[in-house]
Amino acid sequence: MKPTLPLPVKTTLIGALLFSALSFKAQAQDVITLQKAIDLTLGRNLTIKQSQITEALSDEDLKQAKYNQLPNLTAAPQGGFNFGRNIDQSTYQFINQRILQFYGQFSSQTILFQGGQLRNQIIQNRLTLDANKTATAKVKNDLVLNVVTTFLQVLTNQDLVKASQQQIDIAKLTLDRAQKNYDVGNQTLADLSQAKAQLSTADLNYTNAENQLELSVITLKQYMEMSPTTDIAIEKPDLSKLTNIKTIYDPEDVLKTALGVNPDVLLAQAQQRTAEQAVKVAKGSYYPTVSLVGQAGSNFSDAKNTLATVAASGTLTPIGFVQNTQEVVVQPGVIQTYKSNPFFKQLSDNFNQAVAISLQIPIFNRFNSRTTVRKAKLQAQNAEVASQLARINLSKIIYQAIFDVRAADKKYQSTIQTYQANKDAFSITQQRFTVGLVNSLDYNTSLTNLNKSQFDMIEAQYQLIFRSKVIDYYLGNPITL
Repeated sequence: MKPTLPLPVKTTLIGALLFSALSFKAQAQDVITLQKAIDLTLGRNLTIKQSQITEALSDEDLKQAKYNQLPNLTAAPQGGFNFGRNIDQSTYQFINQRILQFYGQFSSQTILFQGGQLRNQIIQNRLTLDANKTATAKVKNDLVLNVVTTFLQVLTNQDLVKASQQQIDIAKLTLDRAQKNYDVGNQTLADLSQAKAQLSTADLNYTNAENQLELSVITLKQYMEMSPTTDIAIEKPDLSKLTNIKTIYDPEDVLKTALGVNPDVLLAQAQQRTAEQAVKVAKGSYYPTVSLVGQAGSNFSDAKNTLATVAASGTLTPIGFVQNTQEVVVQPGVIQTYKSNPFFKQLSDNFNQAVAISLQIPIFNRFNSRTTVRKAKLQAQNAEVASQLARINLSKIIYQAIFDVRAADKKYQSTIQTYQANKDAFSITQQRFTVGLVNSLDYNTSLTNLNKSQFDMIEAQYQLIFRSKVIDYYLGNPITL
């Protein structure tokens, strides 16, 4: 027979295994604070990475605009065989043979003047880089605000789930009392049915709260580029320490500060400066282009030979006649021998250089330059209007945000009073219901009012916190809980 463990030992072993499993699950959970959620979002979010890539591309454009001021250098080597009738490189007479030829040339060009386009292009690309950096900052700030909003929504839903569970507990106690009173004949079947309906409503509220919580957690995970299956635990801050929630602001002071730090306004201003600089770049096409050109090259041909020796042939060769006497004029005959000209010697002998100034004057290019300048001016006007709209929209948002935080504070104070009043009323109603002085309809009405006021108070509390943090966002202050 196999040995068996005593019952206490089995129980201890099972308990240890369960404790270990629970401990592993707790360790597997990733605890997310607000700051950690923000850090993960800023480090992982793909929208930020896209903006950073655009920023890097504009940085490369700026570098290239600076490189365009440097002279270029090109090499154009060419070699091949010529067949049939060709020119003898030594006599420059036509011959019929195969010739191997090689040509090579280096050329360089430097733009001395181009209507200021090179310099203005550098300035424009630098402004574009600044605008893209501002756009990246805007993406980050918007994401931070979205993360804070979603994080507060998660906290709200967590408290609503907790409150819903408390409602279920109260509804269960109520149903238990109603069942006992019904069993002894103190309450009717209608009272028992109302108690059951109250419990069903509490269960439904709990299910809805759970669904909203799961949805808000998934949204938060999406901002953090985290898998939906990742097990996380949201750390709730101590809201009792949030004693610095400010609700009274001067709109003009807030607006003045926000105009200097708000990424939407800064981005619109940067884009306006970029568009204005583009007009200067476009106007450069009206001016002539002055360039300094330098060239150097050489060539080789295997048909080109060098005279090696000259010797007398021992014969006389007639070269003409005397005009009056018709006497034949002769000269001693010679024998000439040639040798091939080496490759590098030909390159050295045929080396040539040239320096020139090139002037290109635009006379008529089918109104292309004029159209480019006009379009650049229209884009600059559009950017100016966009900048004005950004400031106007920010002013509207600031005033609305200040109104919202004041209204949220008033609503929160009102919900606190309402909840406390309903709590006191329910306590009295519960006592009277227990002794049979209040019917089930009045009791359920009082419980419903208490539940609703509790939900309203929870939502109003987080709404006030969020509205206050929105003001901090527009003031450029760090958002913390």
